[in-house]
Amino acid sequence: MKRNAIAACMALMVAAGSVTGCSSQTGTKENDTTAQDTAAGTEAVKSSAAENKADGVTITFWHSMGGVNGEAINTLVEQFNKENTDKITVEAQYQGSYDDAINKLKSAQIGSMGADLVQIYDIGTRFMIDSGWVVPMQDLIDGEGWDLSQVEPNIAAYYTVDDVLYSMPFNSSTPILYYNKDMFEKAGITEIPDSLPKIAAVGDGLLEKGGAGEVISLGIYGWFFEQFTSKQGADYADNGNGRTAAATAVDFDKNGAGVKTLTAWKALADQGYAPNVGRGGDAGLADFSAGKAAMTLGSTASLKQILNDVNGKFEVGTAYFPKVSDEDQGGVSIGGGSLWALNNEDPARQNAVWQFVKFLVSPASQAYWNSQTGYFPVTVAAHEETVFQENIAKYPQFETAIDQLHDSTPQSAGALLSIFPEARQIVETEIENMLNNGTSPEDTVAKMADSINKSIEDYNLLNE
Repeated sequence: MKRNAIAACMALMVAAGSVTGCSSQTGTKENDTTAQDTAAGTEAVKSSAAENKADGVTITFWHSMGGVNGEAINTLVEQFNKENTDKITVEAQYQGSYDDAINKLKSAQIGSMGADLVQIYDIGTRFMIDSGWVVPMQDLIDGEGWDLSQVEPNIAAYYTVDDVLYSMPFNSSTPILYYNKDMFEKAGITEIPDSLPKIAAVGDGLLEKGGAGEVISLGIYGWFFEQFTSKQGADYADNGNGRTAAATAVDFDKNGAGVKTLTAWKALADQGYAPNVGRGGDAGLADFSAGKAAMTLGSTASLKQILNDVNGKFEVGTAYFPKVSDEDQGGVSIGGGSLWALNNEDPARQNAVWQFVKFLVSPASQAYWNSQTGYFPVTVAAHEETVFQENIAKYPQFETAIDQLHDSTPQSAGALLSIFPEARQIVETEIENMLNNGTSPEDTVAKMADSINKSIEDYNLLNE
């Protein structure tokens, strides 16, 4: 069995202390071994889901939502357990961070399945497709004739390869620009900058007239680098961003997108407009919420936290994620996570998983999820729910994220890369070196590409 081969390989990697993924590079037209294996193992589920009653079935759901997000998950689970007519019981289990969850899943495959449904972050998508451990959501959708157009197309596009939706979008977000409206008003700035050069152009005004201590608190985050690439309409990796076939190398060093991004980023830093505030998606939020920085970049899912932290000290504005240069025509790709059905070869449990997934992406559930967390409602009809409309009325800043999503296209869906978590760390390390040590954008991009390509090569050789 393919799963046994994967497990053996994973065991060797655990023993070596370097679990980075172990599976065949598949799920593409060029190499469809996984697709064949998955189809063989799930065809019965796909064709007979309706006949496989889920009465009284208990399924395990692994997730990575803590805090208020975890409370919202638990509320939805409790509601499903109470209201579903098949007496299905979902046991929700918090697994820690996204990295913790996917590493626990890898370890579980060495022995036996630990869950029936798992929440995996966006950058784990290629690995999950390659693993051979999942039942594609497309199988469950087609088995029932469920209408996929219910899901926002620009969100579904990220998780779709060769017209197959592999996982169900659930907690989706995009990055946006947050700005201090009070500072902009004091500086007499009426046009919100939509590119990095335009941010530089208003820098002196914000510092000298607006009272800003920093123009923009820009965290060193690999996701932002990826988004700047998408905004240029450029690919991060080869083979159609890893979508027509598994990526063999990055492309941002060859198409110029990497150097273009870092040149503009370094210019902001060198002019004193974007000091190094640290690594990670939340690194820039503290200075903004404290009223020090006039702008920051952050996830749409951070909106409520920012508003809570600002607590009325100033008015928070939101705008589209900035372009690298004024002429860029690309869009943004989504982040967050999605739901993956594991192939436990149990039709009744699989049916129970599908019933639960449908509940989670129903308009009512998604409207509630959005109102409690700030993540996008992935279901179009959720916009018609009273809960959603009341939330937008209360937090009009969130409308920016909705508009930005709709103004993007599936072509901006972003890359799929099996070693994406490692790639992000490499990108962040090299950007940090550039800002701290004055390394040129050209040398920085070259180092990024060399390190990431070596990791891709090692992964591909291991999983031939």
